[in-house]
Amino acid sequence: MTADRAGSSPRRVFFREAVVRAVRPLADYIEQRMDLPAGRVVLRPPGAIEESQFIDTCYRCGGCREECPADAIFPLDKAEGDAAGTPAIDPDRAACVVCDGLKCTKGCPSGALQPVRDPREIRMGVAEVYEPNCVRTRGEACTLCADRCPLGETAIGFGNDGPPTVLTPGCVGCGVCQLYCPTGPKAIVVRPI
Repeated sequence: MTADRAGSSPRRVFFREAVVRAVRPLADYIEQRMDLPAGRVVLRPPGAIEESQFIDTCYRCGGCREECPADAIFPLDKAEGDAAGTPAIDPDRAACVVCDGLKCTKGCPSGALQPVRDPREIRMGVAEVYEPNCVRTRGEACTLCADRCPLGETAIGFGNDGPPTVLTPGCVGCGVCQLYCPTGPKAIVVRPI
């Protein structure tokens, strides 16, 4: 028996290709059928002004990061181009907890983060539910997203069974539901507004 250039026998190559041919249609089917959220999403902190103005206005000083009690704010890296160094929140890493006084807005000297009087006025994003991923569609009694939500029943709720319902305008897009969702991929994801 002779080996191919990569050191594998023709038999191994045959079986490897057979497995790929057998699994590919299943992978394609799952990808088409599952409602999967796309890629990593980052959010701006509470009170952020319109994006193009935000990038021009932000000093990139880190004042908002220093004030955040949840340690949720981080600077975007150089790959983000003009937005590099500006503050963002990745709800898969840490979420905004809608702290008393919204401290990040008070730590911003540039005006890129405007004061917010009422937490219900925050518009970071809105949560979207991906029903096929939710364990409640399989009869499990998970309520973590609603239990952890800092705005509670005004932002997310449940019927008798099935996945949660995001309530707008109650949902402010803080990302707590996404952070605590136990599924992979997540059954609830915040999309920026």
